[in-house]
Amino acid sequence: MIEGGEPFLMKGGTSGVLLIHGFTGLPAGMLLLGEVLNRAGFSVLAPRLAGHGTCESDLMRTTKDDWFNSVLDGFYILRGLCDKIYVVGHSMGGLLTLKLATEYKISKIVTLAAPIFIDEGRGLRNLPPREFCSDACIYTERKKLNDVPPAVNNVYEKTPLISVHEMVDLINDVKKILPKVNSPILIMQGEEDHTVQPRSARFIMDNIGSNVKKIVTVPNAGHLLPFAEEREFVFEATLDFLRSG
Repeated sequence: MIEGGEPFLMKGGTSGVLLIHGFTGLPAGMLLLGEVLNRAGFSVLAPRLAGHGTCESDLMRTTKDDWFNSVLDGFYILRGLCDKIYVVGHSMGGLLTLKLATEYKISKIVTLAAPIFIDEGRGLRNLPPREFCSDACIYTERKKLNDVPPAVNNVYEKTPLISVHEMVDLINDVKKILPKVNSPILIMQGEEDHTVQPRSARFIMDNIGSNVKKIVTVPNAGHLLPFAEEREFVFEATLDFLRSG
């Protein structure tokens, strides 16, 4: 287990927030947001998605269904502790949040830079067909981040290409089920995101079935909203939304 790969639980009140990290990420990436929500009185649980937080070969052997089952495990645990459940997901975790909201009653959901359209600079057009990706990886250059929990920098150096296919399949699945989502939703998107095209937020807004829905654009922010320099803005907007109504 990579340091920071373990799930975390912060007990608070009877309202709980499930925090879902992103593709190749760690629960530690949601730690700062979790602390803010817990100080505000929420119980907080951040599960570890299958294949994450250990080694690249583990990720290579998992599928989008395995990742969703990890979310379900966390949801069932939190539901046993709390009367009301909210869910906040970052990046691919936002996709899993949307999928969860089609199957269970979720009081409110927040997506942070959920991918519907991937930035062209990520080279997705060059992804080989699935049959050529079973054991292939690409080295991913990671910029070391400062002023974050140390474990945030403990991410995989390589990304299995078969796992990228699984994520693309998840995106396509979520596109189709958006009209089935009826939970109130806050859609947050960084203005300078070079991983997810910012128009992804508008697609979710235009296609989701929720009656209560809102987009918040984070000025100057990139993709890593839970631990970006602008994170205080993200945390405040998230907390205000969960508390409202």
